[in-house]
Amino acid sequence: MSFTSSSRQLPNTDEAPAGDAPERDTPEPGAPPSPPERDEPSPERDEASAGRDEPSAGQDEPSAGPAEEADAPPDGAPPGGASRGWRGRYPRAARVVAWTVTGLALALVLFALLMPGESDQFHPSTFLRVPVEAVFGAALLIVLPRGPRIAVAAAGGLVLGALTVLNLLDIGFNEYLGRGFNVVLDWSLFGDAQAYLQDTFGKGGALGIAALAIVLVLAVLALLTLSVVRLGNLLARHTEAATRGTLAAAIVWVTCAALGVRFTGVPVASEHVALAVQDRAERVRKTIRDEAEFKKVAKKDTFANTPPGQLLTDLRGKDMMITFIESYGRSAIEDPVMAPGVDATLTAENKKLTAAGFAAKSGWLTSATYGGSSWLGHSTFLSGLWINNQQRYRTVTAGRHLTLPGAFKKTGDWDTVGVMPGVQKAWPEQKFYGIDKVYDSRDLGYRGPKFSWSTMPDQYALTAFERLVHGRKHDKPLMSTIILTSSHQPWAPIPRTVPQDQVGDGSVYDAIQKAGKKPGDIITDSRKSKEEYGKSIQYSVTSLIDYLVRYGDKDTVLVFLGDHQPIARVSGDHASRDVPVSIVAKDPKVLDRIADWDWTDGLRPEHTAPVWKMDAFRDRFLTAYGSTPHP
Repeated sequence: MSFTSSSRQLPNTDEAPAGDAPERDTPEPGAPPSPPERDEPSPERDEASAGRDEPSAGQDEPSAGPAEEADAPPDGAPPGGASRGWRGRYPRAARVVAWTVTGLALALVLFALLMPGESDQFHPSTFLRVPVEAVFGAALLIVLPRGPRIAVAAAGGLVLGALTVLNLLDIGFNEYLGRGFNVVLDWSLFGDAQAYLQDTFGKGGALGIAALAIVLVLAVLALLTLSVVRLGNLLARHTEAATRGTLAAAIVWVTCAALGVRFTGVPVASEHVALAVQDRAERVRKTIRDEAEFKKVAKKDTFANTPPGQLLTDLRGKDMMITFIESYGRSAIEDPVMAPGVDATLTAENKKLTAAGFAAKSGWLTSATYGGSSWLGHSTFLSGLWINNQQRYRTVTAGRHLTLPGAFKKTGDWDTVGVMPGVQKAWPEQKFYGIDKVYDSRDLGYRGPKFSWSTMPDQYALTAFERLVHGRKHDKPLMSTIILTSSHQPWAPIPRTVPQDQVGDGSVYDAIQKAGKKPGDIITDSRKSKEEYGKSIQYSVTSLIDYLVRYGDKDTVLVFLGDHQPIARVSGDHASRDVPVSIVAKDPKVLDRIADWDWTDGLRPEHTAPVWKMDAFRDRFLTAYGSTPHP
């Protein structure tokens, strides 16, 4: 390969690394040309090597480090420190910055490769592993020429960024709903999340949180893409060293995998990303397969063809109330922080019931949901189908499966009503449930303040139910479905019980709401959240039992239960999905019908009381009270 004649002076297009050596002096006229350095090809060499951006694998490359390469002047820029700004003036600082950026890029990529999907798995040992994806990725980037290498690195960074975002969603969903994010079904929940944030933090706060979330997603995607590209360029500049390092990492991974080497119980050889991708693909397949199977199950109904005269024969003449208490879970009764206050309330309220002539039996149901999505728990309990995701909910509510309110309606002997202060817009599911008339937040006449997400205190909702529905004369008994909301997260502020004659239009709650805690006071503190959650359950149970004692009679039958456990930050990591359920009545025959259920006497179920899946209740209840199956 020829070089230029000594009679021509070459421009210095490749500068020495900043701070390593002074720039070469221009040769004096007539002096013999210096031998060209290996990293300074002539124009003729450039032409000869056009189209070959990178040397083949194993060929030596220029030995400039990442700081020097990153800080080289742009093409066409004049040589010398003046064109390089602060990098020319502060070469050592420039080198430190470049190495720091490269180190951060490496740390970010390794973090993304090893990041778990649950917050309780964040331990130092989780990140002290060798990810096999990094070994394969490095090997690929080493051998690719410049153009394909950058494209592959950018695509890999985007994929890794997307997986990181999904991991963050998994962490959030595990924290709040006790399960990972479903990429097929869960996108619709973001609208509900936005509404919850707006009710909790106001419109401005909700918009700010949404904007922050969008910025975070974009930042994760951009930073990981840039990081992988930067690391790919570094590997290509140091092919020989990178090849040796990648081979060593591969040997370490294979050895650790073969021997099952673990550090503090965590495998050193990691294939976390590959397994995560495989898991998500399997979840998608299961979701699609599950929907097809559930459509068949939803069409089957043990009591679909039962004649009206053979339904609920042992409850004729009774005023029925089915009441859900938001987030009333097993943890409220058994967690050492919440249990003392809640158990004391259950004991006190049970004494009130006994004094008024009522009795109760209680057990446990395993909810189809956890931490939120209350409508899944409601529909599971009322329909007798296991509805644990949004697609199943859409499927069943679009059909004609018999629900508990629908069974009462089908007899023709009850009027069915719903009291739902949490419903703030049209609710088409009313027809599916078989509810004749729904009183939502717009129909109950409330003129007081909201308590975060809850539109009104439970005491007011029950008072309005008495005023508008129960207290009026009826030709038939009522079958009422009531959903109480004061124990909905974030449990701040919480209403207080006021004298019944002061409830009025709810204006009395203004001062109580203003004096209460703010969501920001407790939302990041697990113990404070537990304490306030327990108080909210005490308030809701007290409101319901006070109503029953004041307005119930010998024909009143109350079934009340929680719809799901509170979020993991309150119920605890990996808590059960169990919720308490109670049946209360004055007529002893009502409780005699469920004597073989082995439920606990009173409002507090014993720890050893039977546990059923929530979808089992409908058929057991219909059978216990005289319904004849006709599939």
